[in-house]
Amino acid sequence: MNLMTIATPWMWGGFMLFVLLALAIDLFVLGGKNSQKVTTKQAISWSLTWFALAFLFAGLLWWYLNRTAGVELANEQATAFLTGYLIEKALSIDNIFVFLMVFGYFSVPVEYQRRVLLYGVLGAIVMRAVMIFAGSVLISQFHWVLYVFGAFLLITGAKMLLFADHEVDLDKNFLLKWLRSHLRVTDDFHGEKFSIMKNGVRWFTPLALVVVMIEVTDLIFAVDSIPAIFAITTDPFIVFTSNIFAIMGLRALYFLLADMNERFHLLKYGLAFVLIFVGIKMLMMGFYKIPTSWSLGAVGLILGSSIGLSLMSSRQKQ
Repeated sequence: MNLMTIATPWMWGGFMLFVLLALAIDLFVLGGKNSQKVTTKQAISWSLTWFALAFLFAGLLWWYLNRTAGVELANEQATAFLTGYLIEKALSIDNIFVFLMVFGYFSVPVEYQRRVLLYGVLGAIVMRAVMIFAGSVLISQFHWVLYVFGAFLLITGAKMLLFADHEVDLDKNFLLKWLRSHLRVTDDFHGEKFSIMKNGVRWFTPLALVVVMIEVTDLIFAVDSIPAIFAITTDPFIVFTSNIFAIMGLRALYFLLADMNERFHLLKYGLAFVLIFVGIKMLMMGFYKIPTSWSLGAVGLILGSSIGLSLMSSRQKQ
């Protein structure tokens, strides 16, 4: 097994230490121990902070590689990180819209949502770490897996494009129906508790069902997003760091977009075109490799256009 990476052990260790520190700050600063609503000002501040940290990391990565490996590799890897980060950040927005649908369906009070989102972030980190390692091992042993990933992304993007306006009916969701038929579920919330004891019997609260749905959503989106980043680079360190930076700002971005999802109604089409583009890029790599800088420009143009058109359309409706 040969997992080619630019990272040294201290780079892996330093980044993992940063992740643990960031999670601690996110837990105690963006939500604390007491149930409270995260304000728009807080959400904007933390979203900008995570965005700035990602670009700072890209700058430090370029600086280090420029000193140790040369400017060509530094440019390539820094661009790959930013492209991967942009793709994962965009896909996380679609993830947020699903969170909104789940929270709305269960009528989860805003002050209870932050704990569920924390578990969602932790679950997303673990799932992506496992899938990135597994994907790296597969690619190192069987390079043709990249073409399977490409075909999968192309089909996924096409399906997303065709069913962008399709509304999901959670009443018909198989997992939710199974959980309700096999678990004792209370009618009301009990604070941020996931279960309670009633007459000596364990009952689960609706918040427990929400957590399960969020974690399953994380898994589904990880299946889409991990192949997408492998189209940009197969370096496990770049894949992992770009994913984690995108996920770490997920909670802040959720509270920022919670009341603005209708304004970005065309973003799903943009995400579909991004997946289609990435899928085509992977299928073409056998005879033509699209430069990473071109991929960064294409992804930025697609997402920027879909966001701009969404805002223009919502203003016209208003």
